[in-house]
Amino acid sequence: MSDWVLGILGGSGLYELDGLENAQWVSLETPWGVPSDDILFAELDGIQLRFLPRHGRGHALSPSDVNYRANIDALKRAGCTDILSLSAVGSLQKHYRPGDFVIIDQFIDRTFKREKSFFGKGCVAHVSVADPICKRLAKLAAKAAQSAGVTVHHKGTYLAMEGPQFSTKAESHLYRDWGCDVIGMTNMPEAKLAREAELPYATIAMVTDYDCWHEDHGNVDVASVIVVLLKNADIARDTVKKIAGLMAKEPRTLSPQGIETNLDVAIVTAAEHRDPKLVAKLDAVAGRVLGYML
Repeated sequence: MSDWVLGILGGSGLYELDGLENAQWVSLETPWGVPSDDILFAELDGIQLRFLPRHGRGHALSPSDVNYRANIDALKRAGCTDILSLSAVGSLQKHYRPGDFVIIDQFIDRTFKREKSFFGKGCVAHVSVADPICKRLAKLAAKAAQSAGVTVHHKGTYLAMEGPQFSTKAESHLYRDWGCDVIGMTNMPEAKLAREAELPYATIAMVTDYDCWHEDHGNVDVASVIVVLLKNADIARDTVKKIAGLMAKEPRTLSPQGIETNLDVAIVTAAEHRDPKLVAKLDAVAGRVLGYML
């Protein structure tokens, strides 16, 4: 069995993959509350997979209602070494067309209703998210998506909005002026929390629409999004199968950004001033460092 344990965050249909072995749904408790759903433990081509439907099976949770801390903590407890996000997005640029896949390399976080850190009063930490995506995992994701036959863009800035409403035209044009490439509602604070948990993270953004800025296209609506989303889902499943195949052929190496050890220099609260209750909640996320430092 490979050293990779790949966590997948995405739509409910992603676990409907041919070739899954030893598949079982497992309920995991976290000190941060209840995750979006149980986690599907499975194997594919010698790779261990962990699927977590971000919105729950049946899409019961809006982006603002997802417990992002519980989701990342649960995937860490499930043994994940890496996390791949598959997310529907709107395009803010003409050359990112509906049906294209974008390998994200940067984020702008405009969410405001979500808990964005595992750390806080009683145990303060500051991690760098200057390069929020694992370059090694992103490269594998791009290669897998290309082999699945989809048009792939190898970089892009993802504007994370709160939702659940779509943008106004003024907002959409503002984000274009900022140089953003796609817009979505789910990858923040998910990417930040993955970094705090020392989990390499990459995003495949699946374009479904042109938001509402494009003069030749109508305003975005759920019906039109779902049509493209269903087409993208087939390619997304194929991409997951192909990335598992790629991982099976090579040993897992550490991320080039040193993500797996980034907490070594992030925690600033002295041991004697840490809140024991918060430290206990950090057992999965930061146990490697706190266990050593205490």
